[in-house]
Amino acid sequence: MTSRVEDGTLLWEPSDERKARSRIAHYVQWLAETRGLSFDGYAELWQWSVDHVEAFWESIWQYFGVRSTKPYRAVLSSHRMPGARWFEGAELNYAEHALSRSGGDIAVVYRGEDGARVALTRDELRDRVARVRAGLVRAGVGSGDRVAALLPNSVEALVAFLASASLGAVWSSCSPEFGVDSVLDRFGQITPKVFIAVDGYQYGGRKFDRRPALEQVVAALPTATMRVVVSRLGAGSPPGFDSWASLEAETGPLAFDPVPFEHPLWVLYSSGTTGLPKPIVQGHGGILLEHLKVLALHSDLGEKDRFFWFTTTGWMMWNYLVSGLAVGAAVVLYEGNPGYPDMTALFRLAEEEKVTYFGTSAPYLLACGKASVVPKDHFALDAVHSIGSTGAPLPSDGFSWVYENVKRDVLLGSVAGGTDVCTAFLVSCPLLPVRAGQIQCRALGAKVAAFDANGSPRIDEVGELVITEPMPSMPLYFLGDPDGKRLTDSYFADYPGVWRHGDWVKIDADGACTVYGRSDATLNRGGVRMGTAELYRVVEALPDVADSLVVDTGSLENEGKLWLFVVPRSGAELSEDAKRRIADALRTHVSPRHVPDVIVTIREVPRTLNGKKLEVPVKRILMGTPVERAVASGTVANAAAIDDILTKTGVVPS
Repeated sequence: MTSRVEDGTLLWEPSDERKARSRIAHYVQWLAETRGLSFDGYAELWQWSVDHVEAFWESIWQYFGVRSTKPYRAVLSSHRMPGARWFEGAELNYAEHALSRSGGDIAVVYRGEDGARVALTRDELRDRVARVRAGLVRAGVGSGDRVAALLPNSVEALVAFLASASLGAVWSSCSPEFGVDSVLDRFGQITPKVFIAVDGYQYGGRKFDRRPALEQVVAALPTATMRVVVSRLGAGSPPGFDSWASLEAETGPLAFDPVPFEHPLWVLYSSGTTGLPKPIVQGHGGILLEHLKVLALHSDLGEKDRFFWFTTTGWMMWNYLVSGLAVGAAVVLYEGNPGYPDMTALFRLAEEEKVTYFGTSAPYLLACGKASVVPKDHFALDAVHSIGSTGAPLPSDGFSWVYENVKRDVLLGSVAGGTDVCTAFLVSCPLLPVRAGQIQCRALGAKVAAFDANGSPRIDEVGELVITEPMPSMPLYFLGDPDGKRLTDSYFADYPGVWRHGDWVKIDADGACTVYGRSDATLNRGGVRMGTAELYRVVEALPDVADSLVVDTGSLENEGKLWLFVVPRSGAELSEDAKRRIADALRTHVSPRHVPDVIVTIREVPRTLNGKKLEVPVKRILMGTPVERAVASGTVANAAAIDDILTKTGVVPS
């Protein structure tokens, strides 16, 4: 049983020895020795990094020894957003930094839920990348060509990405469980020259044949003249596809073509729940600098680490994970269901592979708590020094579960950021304590603020999460947006020149942060505005509740109905007593205004393929928007859950 803890309760502090040997402490010492700078704690270091963004990002370049075949003319040509230009004149290659280390140390470990295991040394990884690069060159692939991959989190995906990047080709990936329409909504916007796909995959003990889907996808991608299949079903290559073995059959030199700092590295996508996903283009240099900073200084990763994050290739955390190579860590890839054959699967992986940084999602940690899993009683997790959580705010009870049931001496880093910047800007730090329900700090170089309705920064108050200075990993542009209007409308329409991220956040005087959910899913009751995360913290801590979804159909002008959809732990309808307990808990811990008008039992919460709750689409559906306009069906992991909500509510969209 996990103890209830109050928000802000101190749960862990780093020892003096841990702080002293951290990479961020070494960086601070380097700043003192090379710049004559000194700081009284992290808050002062952060303030310097955002007040002097050019000096800070140049220090990251120099501290990590970024390789460039041509020098930059200026660190930052303009502070204007959008339109900031970083390190103009410099030419480099992301893949060169990811593959800069050689030798017999392990670089990659792949594990599948079916028991498959592949381990590659640094030399073996470099050789495989060289072979796939040679195969791409034989097919005429070069700088600027787009490589689309429908692959699981596998060695082939990692190798193909690095080979593409080495040529200056532009990578884009989806996970193989994506439906055909969802794949084409993404890849159809990027006109790929290369399409690499898997013919099938296993998830939750079941095998799924994707060959019929591949035929539909390639028929709609006429520009993909090179087609490669990774065989998992043992049935040979589908018509029109070459085998993966033929792609890497011949070796060649491992070379890295220099490209401009802002040359496209990959295309990521927004969730696409309410329209075509935004194809977000990010650059070699910006991603490299950002990931060097956040992975080394904030996650404390280096050459002795094994870095794991549970993800698929359709989530930005995959891109974040593979950058562990650039800071010297070995990366651990997992393909499959994290709850198969039971909820301890990932902790078993952590023990067997000696994972040092264990990354997962808040829903996974909460599900383990609900399932009464106690990993510390079954697995030796001595190697784990940090646990990362993202995808949703982690409530205080989730923090408590980790420290009571996983490990006492561990840095639990709840982090927040987004696909839009392919990083976290609210992060962990090995110099700071961990407090229940809170994110430790704002990241170096990320000038994050909480804006009130007048666009003024506030401390100790909930406001719109904004970024007021440019970051190198911000999008270069959206594909198909030649005048930049869609980019501007997405981030800069509300506060010109300031990035609005779309979350509610509170920043404490000491720099700790709390995220309260999406600002476009705000609850507005009697003039009191509140993020959905505050209700989830209360509702999902109750023993009767396995999962929940809250939707307010009101607006700032009109009060609507507050719906609470609950997945009971028992699987049966909630009793009236259980509903009263939920209402009483919300009345006590949140406010009387936020007691739901209706509590509805559902079988499961509708989620995106990346596990995010579909708050805004369900809100739109309940307000009368047709389902097909409110949500793109191919982006939903469990479309039947929406049908269940329609049935239970009796809502008939117009």
